[in-house]
Amino acid sequence: MNKACSRLLAAFLLMASVSFAQEAKLASANRKQIETAVAKFMAKESAPGISVAVVKDGEYVWSAGFGMADLENSVPATSQTLYRLASVSKPITAVATMQLWQQGKLDLDAPVQKYCPAFPEKSEGPITTRELLSHKAGIRHYYLGQVLDPQVSSTKHLKDPIQDGLEFFKKDALVSRPGAEFHYSTYGYSLVGCVIEGASGAKYVDYVTRSVFAPAAMTTAQADDRFAVIPHRTRFYQKDESGRIANADFLDSSYKIPGGGWLASAEDMAHFEVAMLNDTLVKRATRDLMWTATLDKKGGGYGLGWGVTKQGDVFTFSHNGGQQGTSTFIAIVPEQKLGVVVLINMEEADQETLGTELLKILQDGSK
Repeated sequence: MNKACSRLLAAFLLMASVSFAQEAKLASANRKQIETAVAKFMAKESAPGISVAVVKDGEYVWSAGFGMADLENSVPATSQTLYRLASVSKPITAVATMQLWQQGKLDLDAPVQKYCPAFPEKSEGPITTRELLSHKAGIRHYYLGQVLDPQVSSTKHLKDPIQDGLEFFKKDALVSRPGAEFHYSTYGYSLVGCVIEGASGAKYVDYVTRSVFAPAAMTTAQADDRFAVIPHRTRFYQKDESGRIANADFLDSSYKIPGGGWLASAEDMAHFEVAMLNDTLVKRATRDLMWTATLDKKGGGYGLGWGVTKQGDVFTFSHNGGQQGTSTFIAIVPEQKLGVVVLINMEEADQETLGTELLKILQDGSK
């Protein structure tokens, strides 16, 4: 047996052993339903690889990988495969911000220049961190008027991701008066990263690693550094015009780490959900503030870094993400102490539908 085959066999055996060890924590019927749902989704979407994780009774109970992390080299996806989180990075940044608020180091309602003097004052009015977290600051997203910002597909690697990242948008006019309207903005979260640096006295990546990832036992989560050799990082895919799987467009996400530049595994994100459910990262009152939102007629809204939905009397707190080579989704139902994670190494997949289906399987299984 050659070395490549040996490594592939070892990976499959490891995946099987992990699944077996976790089986006792997740009902066999639930596990089979989840595996069936993932298989059908993969067939429908032609997704190369998917990793999912489950939180039940406030504990991480099961995760698994399906398909391939690397099609060219026949590397299977596992629960340890690292995916681009895309906008699922935002809840992580929001938690880091609220830790500083909780410690009295950050005033959510002070002008951002108090912590990030590099960002210029705007004629439309002062911007606060609370407005940034809730996408009400008026910072633009990826469009310059009606034209897509070419920097969205940036290939430039920034030596100082936070300070240099501000250059992408800091001189642009706001799209609305601060506090007036909801305008989703990844750039707004880049500014939050600058606020975190000013309030903490540490580099953004270092602060998040120390204050969020370490206490949440997210042992492999890290910035998506294209120059670094990162074990278990997936390859990234898209569909071409004919619907065939192809390598995704090149991206260097160093310009937007706080809003879309982290890597993590399904197991990492399950630990993050557990930490949120068990008040490991922030106090319950702080979490409640993050998860408070004005809901629309369909029962949906956005708090501080989290999407909020209500069906009947049950609240779900979630976020999805999508960028070159990835589609991601996390969801937590605190009343039922449930959570799901879905990470896919292909862009423009319907990850939220799959995640919602997996969550319903768990909810039905708990009745």
